[in-house]
Amino acid sequence: MSVKSTAATASSVTTAGSVAEATRAVVQEFVAARLAGDTGRLVALFADEVDWLLAENPAVPWIRPRSTAAECAAQSAELTEHTVPEDARASVDTFLVDGTDAVLMGHLSGTVRATGKAFEGPFALHLTVEDGRITRHHLYENSLSIAEACAP
Repeated sequence: MSVKSTAATASSVTTAGSVAEATRAVVQEFVAARLAGDTGRLVALFADEVDWLLAENPAVPWIRPRSTAAECAAQSAELTEHTVPEDARASVDTFLVDGTDAVLMGHLSGTVRATGKAFEGPFALHLTVEDGRITRHHLYENSLSIAEACAP
């Protein structure tokens, strides 16, 4: 009986490891596409319907509710349109994967094009990958700093 139990446990670990590896690969592809500003690749990486969470912030033009792959992918282009690309910085300090879930934590900064004001702060991004596509995108960031940078 213990052999059967050990075999079942080993199989579960292998399956969980495979799922985590697949999640890690999709998230790495997402980060690469985001850095490249490749909207087409981003659309392909997002599921048709996405659980998108980013605190609504009426003062920030690129922060709004989204739910489709195209809307989610467009956020990258909108961010680039409203900020100074040369000033954009993001660093990932932590990249955790557990099954279909991934969490990236780090620091971001930039400058709002319209005001010339800078913003900065920590961020945490929780992604869920199912069937090779991102189904959850929850971003937590310093929304106060970003709103202040958007204010005239």
